[in-house]
Amino acid sequence: MSEQSSFAGPIIQCHDVHKWFGNFEALRGISMEVYKGEVIVIFGPSGSGKSTFIRTLNRLEEHQQGTIVVDGIELTKDVHNIEAVRMETGMVFQQFNLFPHLNVLENITLAPMQVRKWSKDQARTKGEQLLERVGIPEQAEKYPSQLSGGQQQRVAIARALAMEPKIMLFDEPTSALDPEMIKEVLDVMIELANTGMTMLVVTHEMGFARGVADRMYFFDEGLIVETGSPSDIFHNPQEDRTKLFLSQILSH
Repeated sequence: MSEQSSFAGPIIQCHDVHKWFGNFEALRGISMEVYKGEVIVIFGPSGSGKSTFIRTLNRLEEHQQGTIVVDGIELTKDVHNIEAVRMETGMVFQQFNLFPHLNVLENITLAPMQVRKWSKDQARTKGEQLLERVGIPEQAEKYPSQLSGGQQQRVAIARALAMEPKIMLFDEPTSALDPEMIKEVLDVMIELANTGMTMLVVTHEMGFARGVADRMYFFDEGLIVETGSPSDIFHNPQEDRTKLFLSQILSH
């Protein structure tokens, strides 16, 4: 774990977070603290609340009970608080969500120009640097439909990084990709983790978790069933539910 954040506490604090969809309780009291520079991997079966939880951290989903504080700002119904948190939080989704009518560089530069009020030249320079960083500088003028899934996801990562966020959230970023494209996206994420970016990653990629996670959280039925270091989770899981899930996922 790298140095802690400038104020004296975790960069993300969640306490007793609950979320309902109608009568269905998707999150049943999630508590978690994340420090600056940590890489957190969240894993578990479909429908366990992983994606719902990560989407509450930038208010894409609204929690109904408990507290979420991101970089010292509590997420409430206050629009200013929500905007402030979203300025500091990059998000990468399962589907790439790129604008099809904009080329790659335009996709990356749009938000910095609109939200951070950067000049076109400043945004373009940053965009070109980020495309270099994610390994596809030659794709700048192409449109999303001309790229492979792996390339599109790397553009999506570059787009999130263009806002210079303090925290990156990844919601199953490789699950829509063909197997040969998964590695190219994970390599970008590993490089990002190695630079000290605070990352929360919902994923089934256990090799990635083993290699770069500081801590892992196993979710099931809206609860955190178990948490620990990758070594704890892979070599000495405590809960039967964790053991069963790992035996299923690692045997593939």
